[in-house]
Amino acid sequence: MRPASIKWICATLSLFILAACGNNGSPAPAVNTTDTATETPSIKTADVMYKADSMECHGFIAYDENRNGKLPVVVVVHEWWGLTDYPKTRAKQLAALGYFALDADMFGEGRTATTPAEAMAFTKPYYSNPALAKTRLDAAIEKAKSFPQADTSRVAAIGYCFGGYIVLNAAKLGSSLAGTVSFHGDLSGVAPQKDVIRGDILVCQGGDDTFVPENARDAFKKSMDSVGARYTFIKYAGAKHAFTNPEATALGKKFNLPIAYNAAADSASWSDMKLFFESVFKK
Repeated sequence: MRPASIKWICATLSLFILAACGNNGSPAPAVNTTDTATETPSIKTADVMYKADSMECHGFIAYDENRNGKLPVVVVVHEWWGLTDYPKTRAKQLAALGYFALDADMFGEGRTATTPAEAMAFTKPYYSNPALAKTRLDAAIEKAKSFPQADTSRVAAIGYCFGGYIVLNAAKLGSSLAGTVSFHGDLSGVAPQKDVIRGDILVCQGGDDTFVPENARDAFKKSMDSVGARYTFIKYAGAKHAFTNPEATALGKKFNLPIAYNAAADSASWSDMKLFFESVFKK
């Protein structure tokens, strides 16, 4: 057990480094499921409200209204800036692939951060109490499952940076997820327990991410191996922290952080996610 002061420093650093998370994957052909589109995709979007504990959450949904049948659900968890245009764009891309996507609002009331200090204040409760990850994500899952387009038997979640931390901890705590994908997420939090994780996990990390260094990656893999978790860990050579965010390079300069966008890693990780979902949703 680390001394309290060291734990606080590490937690604070983990919060600060998530400043530039986001997404910019390119749309791809629809996932091979039993659902079929009858005509040119028509992506329907809407703002939605739901409760998480006593918190009023302002989420966002996207789906192809021309697609027949129930659609697999993917809940998207935003970076530490909150539910901005980045996760909404990702939700629309998922909808184009044939999924029913819901962006979770982890901060409540649609709040977003405009400074790192605000973002740290919003995310701090989750690092102090990782169990909140499951509580708040489960509320978003239940909201997604309430829509008639949703296939309630096929549910997954993805997250970016802070969102990666959220979805990984929710999965380790037993959230009902067929698949979980973390993109350059913080790998800390609760230790996995045997037979608690219900689905498969994909972890997409930058090989040159100094905020989640090799020893942190190794510790995560060792803990997952110790309980027989079903996971795939992919390291993208040359990719720094926040490699999916096209604004990461500029933000890195602004905040003096070693982060940068990497188009190759962004494209590769999105493709790896698509293959992963094709696999888990066929089970």
